[in-house]
Amino acid sequence: MPAAADIDDASLVEAFRRDGAVCVRGAFSASELAVAKRGIERNLAAPSERALVASRPDDPGRFFEDFCNWQRISEYEELARSSAAAEIAGLLTGSTSVRLYHDHVLVKEPGTVQRTPWHQDQPYYNIDGAQTCSVWLPVDPVSRAATLEFVAGSHLGPWLMPRTFMDNQAKWFPEGSLADLPDIEANRAAYRIVGWELEPGDAVFFNMLTLHCAGGVEGPARRRVVSLRFVGDDVTHAPRAWTTSPEFPGLAAELPAGAPLDHPLFPVVWPR
Repeated sequence: MPAAADIDDASLVEAFRRDGAVCVRGAFSASELAVAKRGIERNLAAPSERALVASRPDDPGRFFEDFCNWQRISEYEELARSSAAAEIAGLLTGSTSVRLYHDHVLVKEPGTVQRTPWHQDQPYYNIDGAQTCSVWLPVDPVSRAATLEFVAGSHLGPWLMPRTFMDNQAKWFPEGSLADLPDIEANRAAYRIVGWELEPGDAVFFNMLTLHCAGGVEGPARRRVVSLRFVGDDVTHAPRAWTTSPEFPGLAAELPAGAPLDHPLFPVVWPR
């Protein structure tokens, strides 16, 4: 695993700030991958109350998601605190410190046809700010067809309407208050779309406003991913009048609007 200082930071930082997403090859070691695998399997065996199946009942596979488990699944906290991921996030965003916002596990079992539609992450959240960085760490090989794809530069554009993935409902911002996503799939040639085939140890780092999507998984492939969501210096609490995804019950009573995320739910993981 490279230390953050060993990475070609000039080109990576430039690409991250221009495109909103970069691939870091060999970002995690074999031992760290083993930690991630243990955490994922523990999570699958004992889902939290936030867990959901994001594929349809007739899907031949299964798309499982769960959120905010680092306090009960120690492997996720270990990855956030001990790997180079948080330091790399700080390097990419230019932040002097990095907090863990939340963890997110995403497992597409063999044969899952359900795509993850185009979306931005940040409009679903309870935060404002630009120094955001999600780390998408697969523990299985990921083909180009099954990987995350990004619209390069979209993190510099406006917030777009968040909708439910299964039935396209506006459950967050009121209908009409944000522009809707363009039909990217209908006109892919009009966008600079980037994505990477990945081997275990590789990871994708992306801004929470970068438009992204992902395919299903073909054949006997399994796609297990731990995503660590990190926030930097300029990120503040933005309580919403609706239930965010994920939700942080009671936080609005403890942390005022506009306050930094200085709260035990969001520990500083870099500098250590």
